[in-house]
Amino acid sequence: MLTKRIIACLDVRGGRVVKGIQFVDIIDAGDPAELAHRHAAAGADEIVLLDITATHEGRGTLLETVKRTASQLFVPFTVGGGIRSAEEAAAVFDAGADKVSINSSAVSRPELIGEIGSSFGAQAVIVAIDARRAAGSADPVREAEVYVSGGRKPTGLRVVDWAIEAEARGAGEILLTSMDSDGMRNGFDCELTRAVSEAVQIPVIASGGAGSAAHFAEVFLAGKADAALAASIFHFGVTDSRVLKAEVARAGVPMRLPC
Repeated sequence: MLTKRIIACLDVRGGRVVKGIQFVDIIDAGDPAELAHRHAAAGADEIVLLDITATHEGRGTLLETVKRTASQLFVPFTVGGGIRSAEEAAAVFDAGADKVSINSSAVSRPELIGEIGSSFGAQAVIVAIDARRAAGSADPVREAEVYVSGGRKPTGLRVVDWAIEAEARGAGEILLTSMDSDGMRNGFDCELTRAVSEAVQIPVIASGGAGSAAHFAEVFLAGKADAALAASIFHFGVTDSRVLKAEVARAGVPMRLPC
């Protein structure tokens, strides 16, 4: 089994890190540059910054926030939110990002995945999928639906089908967020994560629901995730990556342990 990654996520609104529950009930968590540096120093393998209102507000990513955050980092840095063209992706890379994450713009114009990948490499393109199970369905996982615009709009796309298409169009990774589990700290949606992981060959990052080391071990082992992302457990002092990795490693999951 390859080494698994722990990723700290910064959801940014108005230049501040925020966190909610199931994409609502938003509260302030702090300054992105300060939190990014703290999480990286504590052992996070990567940092993801998502400008969560850029698409809804019809604007580009907050580049000054990206620059300020990138200046504090020594681990891979992904930025998403409001990236609608290869030119906008280039500006984000110039601001210090190592990878970009695209979501709503990829759904509305799937060829954008390949356009960014042809210029910067597939490894630099993450397709983020905000997913909600199909309530009342006979197969709520296989019929789970893709949402866009910060989780506000259903698309009619099935999550597994869209992940397969995103890979075919050149995505280097899938960032799968369970809207049902987001912020609940009751565990990742392992069934949905496994369904996507088994459908594609590229790495899948699980997001939504992290509350303990056991949840990470479960999504790596049962959910077949390649990486797992969390926000509130890091921001609010529940744990840090160094402690978390040691506990997950004891459960039999190969981790890159900090010195």
